[in-house]
Amino acid sequence: YYHLIWATHGRHPWITPAVEAQLFPYLVQRAAKLEVRVLAINGWIDHIHLVVAIPPKHAVAEVVKDLKGASARYLNAGAASPPAEPFAWQEGYGVLTMGEQQCGIAIAYVQRQKEHHAAQHTNRWLERSEADDDGPIPLGVAAAANQRVVREESVPYRVTEDDDFPF
Repeated sequence: YYHLIWATHGRHPWITPAVEAQLFPYLVQRAAKLEVRVLAINGWIDHIHLVVAIPPKHAVAEVVKDLKGASARYLNAGAASPPAEPFAWQEGYGVLTMGEQQCGIAIAYVQRQKEHHAAQHTNRWLERSEADDDGPIPLGVAAAANQRVVREESVPYRVTEDDDFPF
């Protein structure tokens, strides 16, 4: 089981109710073609969350790549009501793995996305976005001279009671 999160390009508020009404059913349908079961889908104006079951024979990265690419193409060219501006997703995505016992909590979190954001009570583990979150520079691509490389110090992973870790 996986909790997937990705955002619109530049965090633009492109996921309007009209776009959402086309996007979410399309993603569920597309996922089914990949043998991926969508347990929950929801989001906010600039990002989406999905809780999914992906068969082990499929790589998570390939599933996300397909869902993002196909949905952007659909919204731009095949949707009944295409967005006013060309729709695009950010590079990258977030993913958390979980066991069956944590699925209910993740599903409830995703189902309450609009409530969380309206009340500004989001989970920092799942909703934080920074410029340095773009990931590593792809192989074969030279880094710009002024590009920062961020390295975290090696520390043991731990979560305390003060952390609002979702699962």
